[in-house]
Amino acid sequence: MSENIEKYSGMGAIVGNEGVTFRLWAPNAEKVFVMGSFNDWKDDEFQLEHEGEGYWARFLENAGNGDEYKYVLVNGDQKLSRNDPYARKMTHSGGNSMVYQPEENQEDHQFQLPPFNELVIYEMHIGTFYKKEDSQNGVGDFYSAAEKLDYLQALGINVIELMPVMEFPGAKSWGYNPSYPFAIESDYGGPEGLAHFVKEAHLKGIAVLMDVVYNHFGPGDTDLWQFDGWQENDKGGIYFYNDYKSTTPWGDNRPDFGRKEVRNYIRDNAFMWLEAFQCDGLRFDATAYIRFVEGGDLKERSELEEGYRFLQQLNAEIREKYPQKILIAEDLKADSIVTADIAHNGLGFHSQWGLGFNHSIKRVLLEIEDEHRNLQEVVESLFFSFNNSAFQRVIFTESHDEVANGSSRLPEEIQPGEADGEYAKKKSTLGAITLFTSPGIPMIFQGQEFLTDSHFNVENPLDWNRYSELNGIARMYRDLIQLRNGRNEDCVGLTGSMTDTFHFSQESLVLAFQRVHFEHQDKPVLVILNFSNQLYQGYRIGLPHEGIWKVRFNSGWKGYDEDFSEVELLEVHAEPFEMEGFPFSMLVDLPQYGGIVLSR
Repeated sequence: MSENIEKYSGMGAIVGNEGVTFRLWAPNAEKVFVMGSFNDWKDDEFQLEHEGEGYWARFLENAGNGDEYKYVLVNGDQKLSRNDPYARKMTHSGGNSMVYQPEENQEDHQFQLPPFNELVIYEMHIGTFYKKEDSQNGVGDFYSAAEKLDYLQALGINVIELMPVMEFPGAKSWGYNPSYPFAIESDYGGPEGLAHFVKEAHLKGIAVLMDVVYNHFGPGDTDLWQFDGWQENDKGGIYFYNDYKSTTPWGDNRPDFGRKEVRNYIRDNAFMWLEAFQCDGLRFDATAYIRFVEGGDLKERSELEEGYRFLQQLNAEIREKYPQKILIAEDLKADSIVTADIAHNGLGFHSQWGLGFNHSIKRVLLEIEDEHRNLQEVVESLFFSFNNSAFQRVIFTESHDEVANGSSRLPEEIQPGEADGEYAKKKSTLGAITLFTSPGIPMIFQGQEFLTDSHFNVENPLDWNRYSELNGIARMYRDLIQLRNGRNEDCVGLTGSMTDTFHFSQESLVLAFQRVHFEHQDKPVLVILNFSNQLYQGYRIGLPHEGIWKVRFNSGWKGYDEDFSEVELLEVHAEPFEMEGFPFSMLVDLPQYGGIVLSR
């Protein structure tokens, strides 16, 4: 038996040519058995050998791919039936583990993530993105979502960020309550479905990022809780802290980052997404609850050093092995150390969610009266960065958090009850123009491109009828994304990190700034935004150089929507007329609550 075990390394149910090796960590168990469909669920037939340091293993010739199984752990008078913490597949979160062997012909996709400065992210929730009428579980799945990849390809986005898809209780959830971190949600199509989705996305030139939850496990339907019968203070046992460090907003379920076995467990999970499913990066949920005991929300916050060091070690290993993949943190503390270099004691993430942008832009757009609108907030959002790097922040006006929990979609907030009203359309798309022209990695939330109005709710799938009704708005998003994703050589400046303000007027609420790519300084992009209710004709903007500027985007086009201001503008000549300290200037027409993008 030991000879066969040594052939197959790893944890969980490892399928070999002649059978299956079952291996788990249970340091407080006195005996461990495996039972399943291969032995009529006899709980005392196949005993595992103790390998030392709390690890147990057994090779079974009569077990194979697709078999259901569980472990039986004996600890004193406790006889515990447990699912495999490393199970790649489950019947469902309250059911059985399943032996899972990926298809042998699963080839390397040879996919390359675009440069970070060209990324445009689309955040997606598989269960609500596209639910077919004949859905058996009442939710969308990987296969139905894959049917919309042509649509997303045409939209121009080049990255999909999946909200968590690890097994959770029931069929409907945001995904931030993982029961079994290695198992893929059965109602979404399991591991086969995810593999299909990623492959199809890659064939369309679209990268896939996985949202992972390492700050807590559960709280429901998880056999990780008191896994081998041991616990202290009536807390979670070997996978969790058993003292004050266990507490999170989601229960006493913070993983024990001080245990090497728990660190290895999470490390193996991270590499599963990157290797077995060929994901192109990871978005880490709520990293502040990994590096601070209380999440960093208190003035007297206490650092969880072992969690901090773990993030450093994990990111260092991923960056060394997969330098082309991206690591994003949802830290929400506006702390530059999150994306600072590990060599300088940073956490080593490539980018982090920048909530400052969202809050500032929304405050400006939600202000009803122009006289109270503070344009300075927009300027500050433009120039905020971490470690002097524009692309160390992910910026957005909508995300899963921002359109739920008491908040709704931006158009609905702008004009309650009339999300397709004139001001809702104009102001929300002005937010989109600002988003796609600002320094940072832009992200939109599913359905934002056709002004989805209802708040995010797992009970309500996207209403794709709105796309038919508002396809002009969707076209505007497509045009903006095509400018931003690096495929338009004339607007390569939007992928650069150099930003300069040319004009700022709190009185007229007009802002003009230039974006330049360091390697293409002969191709600057000029963005002029009008945050007022006024249609301006012949508005003068000062410029440092002369030349002809061609209009690449103009929100004042009725092809986007009949309610939009009609502004016909094809090109503008910068003339030697001094303005605001610049030797040249141009006259432009600006739509109300809109903007134009020009390249020289």
